Amino acid sequence: MKRFTVSVLLIIMCFLLQTTVFQWIDFGGIVPNLMIILTASFGFMRGERTGLLFGFFCGLLVDIFFANVLGLNAMIYM
Repeated sequence: MKRFTVSVLLIIMCFLLQTTVFQWIDFGGIVPNLMIILTASFGFMRGERTGLLFGFFCGLLVDIFFANVLGLNAMIYM
């Protein structure tokens, strides 16, 4: 239960940082994508299935707030 709670908090924290703070810190219009970094790191540390699930939920969160088509970023992040 503790691992799940920490994981959800990490996803929310990275999403908030990516969409608020890092929008002002851009180098030539390039903004770091923390959701991809989080997905890749969890995939390397905990395995393929966990990375796949993290990628799906990170992409779904981005889709809910910013995309016209629901599920496109979720499939890309997977």
